[in-house]
This record gives sequence, C-alpha cells and structure tokens, in this order.
Amino acid sequence: MQRVALACAALALPLAVLAADGLQYNVRINAPGDLDDLLEENLDLLRYRGNPRTDREQLRRMVRTTPAQAKTLLATEGYYSPEVTVRLDDSDGTPNVIVDVTPGEPVLVGAVEIVLNGFESTGEKPFDKEALRASWPLPEGEVFRQEDWERAKRAILRAVVQTRYPRAQLTESVATVDPETRRALLRVALDSGPEMRFGELKIEGLKRYPESIVRNLNVIEPGDVYDEAALQAFQAKLQDTGYFSGVEVSADLNALISQQRDAAEDKQAGTPQPATIPPLPLLVRVVENKRKNASVGVGISTNTGARTSVAYDDLAIWGLRMKSALTLEQKKQNAHADFFFPTTADGYNDSFGAALNREDIEGETIRSASVYGKRAWGTPQLERSISAEYLNESRSVAGAEPTHAASLPFTYAVTWRKLDNLIFPTKGYVLNATAGGAVLPVLTDEKFIRATARGITYRPLDAKNLFIFRAELGALKSGNKRGVPATYLFRAGGDNSVRGYGYQELGVREGDATVGGRYLLTASAEYQYWFKPNWGAAAFYDTGNAADSLSDIHPKAGYGIGARYKSPVGPINVDLAYGHAVRKGRLHFSLGFTF
Repeated sequence: MQRVALACAALALPLAVLAADGLQYNVRINAPGDLDDLLEENLDLLRYRGNPRTDREQLRRMVRTTPAQAKTLLATEGYYSPEVTVRLDDSDGTPNVIVDVTPGEPVLVGAVEIVLNGFESTGEKPFDKEALRASWPLPEGEVFRQEDWERAKRAILRAVVQTRYPRAQLTESVATVDPETRRALLRVALDSGPEMRFGELKIEGLKRYPESIVRNLNVIEPGDVYDEAALQAFQAKLQDTGYFSGVEVSADLNALISQQRDAAEDKQAGTPQPATIPPLPLLVRVVENKRKNASVGVGISTNTGARTSVAYDDLAIWGLRMKSALTLEQKKQNAHADFFFPTTADGYNDSFGAALNREDIEGETIRSASVYGKRAWGTPQLERSISAEYLNESRSVAGAEPTHAASLPFTYAVTWRKLDNLIFPTKGYVLNATAGGAVLPVLTDEKFIRATARGITYRPLDAKNLFIFRAELGALKSGNKRGVPATYLFRAGGDNSVRGYGYQELGVREGDATVGGRYLLTASAEYQYWFKPNWGAAAFYDTGNAADSLSDIHPKAGYGIGARYKSPVGPINVDLAYGHAVRKGRLHFSLGFTF
C-alpha cells in the first residue's frame, strides 16, 4: 500500500504544476562562435521557458542538469572536454540564469580505416577501391563533428549503391574518441554485395504511342553495370518528350525478388551460389498523357502588352506530335503549328512547322508567313541545332512605300550551359551563338550572312548576394539592306534587353519609325540581394543600341531598381527603370497564367 500511495503523490505533482502559471525567467549563454546558437536551440532551459508546467523547483532542477546536457550537445560539435558552469540568481522578482561555456580544444579526426569487402567485378574494368577510399569526406585533421561523421558514412555508401553494387551495406562504423589526446579513430566497413548489371528493356503502360518513343531514348545496353545516374537521365529524357504524365525507370525489382527466392532454395539444396546477380531487366513504367489537349491563356507583358492565347496539342497525328497556338497581343499576333518526330535512336529531334506573324512596333508594321524545319541534338549542357526557314514578308512604315522581301536562310545554333539550377540559377553561365544566312539565290531576294552571340553569367558572393552580367552581339552582312527581311535585322530595348526603353525602341530611325539595323550591342550588370529565401531586391545598369554600322552604335543607358520573387513556376521580375536618353521612367514586368 505504501508504494501505491507514493505513486499517487508523484502523479499529483504535475497536475498542480499544470494548473499554475508558467515561470518567466531570463537565460544568457556565453559561448564562442555558433555554440551559443546550438545551446539556445536545444537546452531544456530555453525549450521550457514559459511552459505552464515550469515552476521554481523545476527551474532549479534544469539548472542542475544543464552542464551535463550542454556537454552532450557540445560533443556533437567536437568538444569533448568543455567547462560548463551555470549560475542561478533568483534574488530579484525574475530569475536570471547565466551559462558560461569554455569549449576547450576540439577533437580532431585521427586515423581513418576503411574496410571494403567484396567489390568483385565480372567486367573488364575492376572497381576502383582506392578512388572510393580517397573520396572519404572526413579526412584526418578535420574537427570530428557528429553531423559530419553521419554525412560521411551516408556519402561513401551512396557512392557505392548508385553504381554497380546497389545492395551494398554498411556493416560496421565505429568512432573511438580519446578526450586526452583529442583524437577520434574512425573505422568503417562496407560489404558490396553482388554486382548488378542491366538486362533487356521492358516497357509497361504504353497504349496510344509507339514503343520507339521509349526505345530510341535508351542508351543503356544489356550487360551495362547498374548506374543510378543513367536511370535518372533516361527518366528525365522520357519526361521531356511530352507524351507522359508519369515516368518511372528502374531495375526490375520483381525479377530481383524472384532471383533471391531461387537463390535461397538453391542454398538449401547445397548448390554453389554465384558471385553476381543475373542481369536484371531495365523496367520503364509510363502513364500516358491524353492525346488531345486544349488550353486558353491570358497574360500581360510590358514588352508587347495584354495577351490572349489559345493552344491545341495532339500527340499522335500521323505518328507525330503537334503543338499549335494562336496568340493575340497588342503589338504582336502569331499563329503557328509545329510537328515533332519521335527522337531517333541517334538522339536527333526533328521538327517542322509553319507560322503567320504580324507586329506593329515603333511605327513599323511587319506581316510574314514562314515554313521551317529543324534538327536538334545534344544535352541540356550542350545543345545544337540546324534549321532552314522560308520567310515571305511585307513591311510598311508610315510615309514610305511598302516593301516586300523573301528569304531562305540556314542557321546553325549552339548553347552551352553550366548552371547550379536550370530554373533558379545562382552560379554558372549560359552562352548561345548562331551563324548562318541566305547565301544561295534560291527563293531569296537578297543574300546575307548573320551571326549572334549572347551570354549571361551568375556570380554569387554568398547565399544572399548575387551579381548577374549579360551581353548580346549581333551582326548582318548583305549587299543591300532593303532586300533583307526585317525579321533578321536587330533592334534593342525592353524587359530582357535595355530596360528603361520600350520594346525594340532602340534602332535605326526611318522617318517617324524605328526599324532594325545591321548591328546590335547590349550589356547589363545587375546586383541582387535576397533578404528572404523567395524574395529579393535588385539594382541594375543596362546599355546598348542597334545601328547600320559599328561607328553609328551610340549606346543608350537605362538603370533602376527592382523586386524579385521565386514563384513555383519560375522567377518573377518587377523593375522600375529610367531611360537616360529619353529621360523617362518605365515599369518592366512579366507574368501570366494558363487555365
């Protein structure tokens, strides 16, 4: 009975405490570097401050246990022999707790032993064990932090399971810490398990579209060693085709389970076990997009004004994918239909299409009809294409005779990308160059050659401060400018050119209109400060112009400030720019939605 009474008394105490108001007290932590943040985020003294359950007696208890708790937390940062003192001053109305920390010298990583068991290969190229050991990210001499230790173990295991040995396991991980010598001796043992290789391709989920869409994008051959990066690259290519709403590429785990079951039965029967798993089928599961899709969109741009669009796509017309749209903007109108062949086994993406365009910009009205064909190939890091276009154009400028021009140019384009993120880049660069022209007297009124170069680079100072620099060059050479379609000439100004000026406002004056020139030069420098993860501010300076000769290019400057937002669909930029040459301010922004 005595034990029962004691238990009831212990249960009564929290109820009484719960009914009381939480005790308010002050805590000051004196610790160097970031250790004060570590303690503030994890000590019970701060976690339970103001809690209704906390009274003076419980505060004294937490004060007594704080040194041990703090030492445990400091050990995770490599400090195994700290001095921690805690003082409680409750002479005034509000208690004050002072925590003084002297961390001492941190424990450093000593000898590192990495034991690799297995790693046999049936291929010509053996697994590079020394390279794996050299990749260990927590070398001798580094501060031994618990987070780094866990991250290092995950990293070395991930390096193995992502290629060749997906069934590898970490069989041993020991860190022996000696506080007196301030050294941590590390031992890690990995067992590779059997080597895995890919087998034949299996496709599930196709109903409307041909298998060639999937097979032509597959570069994984039967017998290739398991490689997670290759699976991810194959999956990304399939997702980019537009044929599928869902794609999963993997080694066939059902086949693996079946093989393991058979192996278990053979082992019981005393049959010798193979060192490797038989090739596993490469399994592609897809969920097809519906064949036909229509959408209506509205938007607004400070370049071309309000916009309404109607789009219609069909994924299976004569075995081709069709994308068509009618777009009506205040300054531009466009109707086009493009047809895309499935990617070939050699990685080529072929397409052709036709378009009708009308634009009325800065006093110049252009109407054109075109048909074109294109072949593209490469990767997101290096894209290349070659295209041919027949363009028939009518042009009119107020106060001048209308003109007509036709041309059949060929163009080669190449784009280099090296970015940390393709949607929200903060480091790296993109370069694009084109070269081509209409050099044959076939369906062409005036022969010409044309070249462009564009580049943008992102230079971060830290996570919050970013510089962006961009430039664009263009040049066209012809015997007579009059016979060259205005579409291939150059103008500057607008959201992505020289801010502070209207869309294509900068160029060659012809009467009261601005028309295109033979040469283009623009440049921009921008500084961004991200005060929150998704919100930033910017200051920028743009300059550039277009002219019929290099000596006539007199760059016009624009400068201002802006706001930046990382939306789920991409960045939104709002800029207030001042055009120095026109002495006017202009708002630049782009946004839109589809429904």
